[in-house]
Amino acid sequence: MGAPVRRTADFHQKLLHAGVALFAETGYHGTGVKDIVARAGVPKGSFYNYFDSKEAFGAAILRHYADEQAAEWQQYSIEVDASDPLLALRGIYERITADYEACDDRCGCLLGNFAGEIAQSSDLCRRAARQTVDEWRMRCAEYLRRGQEFGSVRRDLPAEAMADLFWNTWEGSLLRMKLEDSIEPLNACIHSMFDLFFKSR
Repeated sequence: MGAPVRRTADFHQKLLHAGVALFAETGYHGTGVKDIVARAGVPKGSFYNYFDSKEAFGAAILRHYADEQAAEWQQYSIEVDASDPLLALRGIYERITADYEACDDRCGCLLGNFAGEIAQSSDLCRRAARQTVDEWRMRCAEYLRRGQEFGSVRRDLPAEAMADLFWNTWEGSLLRMKLEDSIEPLNACIHSMFDLFFKSR
C-alpha cells in the first residue's frame, strides 16, 4: 500500500498555472475541475484542499494572473530606457505586443475574457477582476501623471481619465486581435493613444 499523497505548496502553484492556461484556452465555463487537476497532474482531492469551489478558484486565478502581470510590468519598466514617462509606458506596451506576436495561440487578456464571461454571474470574481483593473489603472495613471509633469503628456484631462480610456481601447484591441488573429489592432491602439491622444499639444 502506497504512502498517502501529502498537500504541498507545489500542488497549489501547479493548480494555479493549470487554471491560467485552461481558462485562457477554453474559458471558465468550458473548463471543469477534472480538466484542471488533469492538467496540473495532481490528485483531484487536492483541488478542494486549497479552494472551496470552482468560483473561489476563479477568483484566485485572477489574483495570480494580476501578480504575474505586475511582475511582468515591473520587469519591462526596468528594461525600458527612457527618461520620458510617456515613452517608457509606450515601451512597456510595445513589449507586451511583442509577447502576443510570439504566441502561437493569441488568447487575449485573461482578465478581459473573465469579465465578459462571468462578471455578471459571479460577484466574487467580479470583485477580484475589478481590483485587478484598479491596480492596472493606478500603474498606468502614475506614468501619465509623471508624463504631465515632464511635459510630454497633455494636461487638459486627468491622468486617471486617460488611463480609463486607454484600458477600454486596449481591451477592445485585444478582442480584435483574437478575431483577426493579428497584432495589428494592438499596433493601431498604441499609435492612436501614444502618437495622437496622450501627447501634449
